[in-house]
Amino acid sequence: MADKQAERTRSVPENGRTDLRQSLRQDFDDFRSGQLTHSLRRDLEDVSQFYLDDPTRDRLTSMGQFKKTIFMSWEVLKSMFFKLTPARRLMLIVAVFLAVDGAGESSGQVLGGFMIMLFILILELKDKLLAQDELAAGRAVQRALMPVTTPDVGGWETWIYTRPANDVGGDLVDYLVLEDGRTAITIGDVAGKGLGAALMMAKLQATVRAVATDYESLADMGTRVNSIIRRDGLPSKFASLVYLTVEPDSNVVRLLNAGHMPPLVFQHGRSTELTYNSPALGIMQDPVFEEQQVTLESGDFLIVFSDGVTEARDEFGSFFGSTRLEKLLPLLQHMTAHEIGERIVRRVEDFVGEARWTDDLSIAVIRRTS
Repeated sequence: MADKQAERTRSVPENGRTDLRQSLRQDFDDFRSGQLTHSLRRDLEDVSQFYLDDPTRDRLTSMGQFKKTIFMSWEVLKSMFFKLTPARRLMLIVAVFLAVDGAGESSGQVLGGFMIMLFILILELKDKLLAQDELAAGRAVQRALMPVTTPDVGGWETWIYTRPANDVGGDLVDYLVLEDGRTAITIGDVAGKGLGAALMMAKLQATVRAVATDYESLADMGTRVNSIIRRDGLPSKFASLVYLTVEPDSNVVRLLNAGHMPPLVFQHGRSTELTYNSPALGIMQDPVFEEQQVTLESGDFLIVFSDGVTEARDEFGSFFGSTRLEKLLPLLQHMTAHEIGERIVRRVEDFVGEARWTDDLSIAVIRRTS
């Protein structure tokens, strides 16, 4: 819905003038369908999340509705004021002074104050649209780096998927066909969100691709990737990673888990977590990485996922959780890898409903067929 609103905000006909009649008709249709009310409620929640810190939001929970409205309005306005540039703060002070001082006496002063506020709004909107252009360009580059097909491996079905919570994401989903015939699949999750996480994700992807062909041992490869991330990354940034390889007509999955969510293996009618003993990338100077191996028979499957699956939240703030995911897997045991992945994504989307996505969601499904 947010993407559609942004698209409507910025779309203009070729002659450069907004079609006012069409825009008003769309707004009226949104109002009749209830979308406008829902959008306003969601915008109010976004304002609270952006302008208020956790202690302030905690204080609001113990207040009555009237006091809560007054207190929240003051805190939002105060936070907004200090987020403005110094020049715009001064302009806002002048605008408020003119409007208040001229109220009831000088309509010119009130109009002047209003025009200054409108100018500040125009400047803020200009900054937002420029930032959106940069994020759109970053999103286009990120999409170009992502695989457009799924791996084709004899004896296996595979499915990979990712969706960012924002314009750009910090999750890595990739695969690479190695020279010795193995296929490597990577799921990674960079700490943080936004453009910074996306840039580090691109760095991680390039690093894994560059060193993957040089190491037969997954543990040695993890050590090398970690040293590069430590050398070139930011001290406060780290990433979790699952790197696995499969071979045509082999039933063994080799896997390295560096601080990532434990993958789930479904076999013999039940699911099992693959626990890890290796730290995330970029945290330690000389960590010890361990390779794991899993044997899958026909019909068994393995799921690698980011925390955007289990930590997805509904409108009431409840988590989707690992229990829901594990209960879902027995219902999927006779499906293809593609159907398994899509069913999981659909279930998470149904759970989230109209709530805002707070984290990137990524999944890889590997299913043994023979």
